[in-house]
Amino acid sequence: MKKIAVLIGVSLLMTGCGSMNNAMVEKTKTVEYYRIFNIGTAADRYAVADAASNGLGRNVNSANEARPIPNFSEPPEKPGRFQLTNPFEGSKFAALMAQGGSIGVKIASCDGAVWTATANRTVSGSSDLKLTACLWQYKDGYHLDMYATFSKSEGGLMQLSRSLANAMVGTPEEWTEKTFMDIVRAIHKETGAEISYLEGYPKLSGTPWLDEYDI
Repeated sequence: MKKIAVLIGVSLLMTGCGSMNNAMVEKTKTVEYYRIFNIGTAADRYAVADAASNGLGRNVNSANEARPIPNFSEPPEKPGRFQLTNPFEGSKFAALMAQGGSIGVKIASCDGAVWTATANRTVSGSSDLKLTACLWQYKDGYHLDMYATFSKSEGGLMQLSRSLANAMVGTPEEWTEKTFMDIVRAIHKETGAEISYLEGYPKLSGTPWLDEYDI
């Protein structure tokens, strides 16, 4: 209730300041997230993939998973890394989207991964959250790469109701982070792996994958 009261108060204050004009502009923003973790464990890829699948299932409406046959007899020295591609690159459609301020259509590929997943979740205040996860095996353990994107609306006459909904059920950003972290938490809990954060965007602070699951 405190969060809702604060949001209402801020909204009322904005009516008396110069930020009112900007707040009344309806905007659509496309947001990208990615996270890469190192997973140090001797657990086999089946156990790690099962744990990742369990963590993913806590937060999404639908998912497609695959466990490709590895293209190696022994785990390689270095893990793979996800790649972003635009299937419409060079087309008139891509040029039109660029002119409209969009980042375009991006697909995360996981060639060589031992487990892959694509999933969707409907999040209040945004278009569907779309997520791709790739589990790469290498000689010292695994890397887990995760990429997500969604679009959200801001400003305009509907912003107050969106803010109230976000205060009650969470923002698209919060749900994206929770989905990522629950995958990592499940791997940590079920395999006892030592997990370290390597890189990502936006910046990640602390070690939230060591926390207990959110309710």
